[in-house]
Amino acid sequence: MKKNKFYTQEEKEVQLVQETTAFYGTSVGFTSIDDRSVFAIIDSINKGISFTAFENIIKKYSFTLQNWAEFLHISNKTLSRYQKESKTFDALQSERIMQIEILHSKGEEVFGSRENFSTWLETENLALGNIIPRDLLKNSFGINLLMDELVRIEHGVLA
Repeated sequence: MKKNKFYTQEEKEVQLVQETTAFYGTSVGFTSIDDRSVFAIIDSINKGISFTAFENIIKKYSFTLQNWAEFLHISNKTLSRYQKESKTFDALQSERIMQIEILHSKGEEVFGSRENFSTWLETENLALGNIIPRDLLKNSFGINLLMDELVRIEHGVLA
């Protein structure tokens, strides 16, 4: 008989982040997600993402800790303190982390690999007014603009 595994709160949080990005990284529309999943995501954001879960996210991407500090509107020193003390991010910072993670999942799907998407994020984009897409990750409006651009690219609308 198989034993049930009990997960710590941090392990549950990491799994939720991974499940969320796996869902949003697909081409399935938001309307197909069930209410429990949406509320689990909201609950996770409201409780705050732990630095442990955050570390699992940042390992995957080419952003520096300084980039993340800019995206989260905190100083490098504060981010280092969060790391040292294993702190939990507040709801606004947690939401930004999730938005960037979801955007990355979609970008990897559209461009076929993490490397191709990272190159796109670091290259001036004519459709975005010659702005480097990474520079738009500092606020929700910019992230939404990038998500819209990814959808256009996915559907072959490049201008």
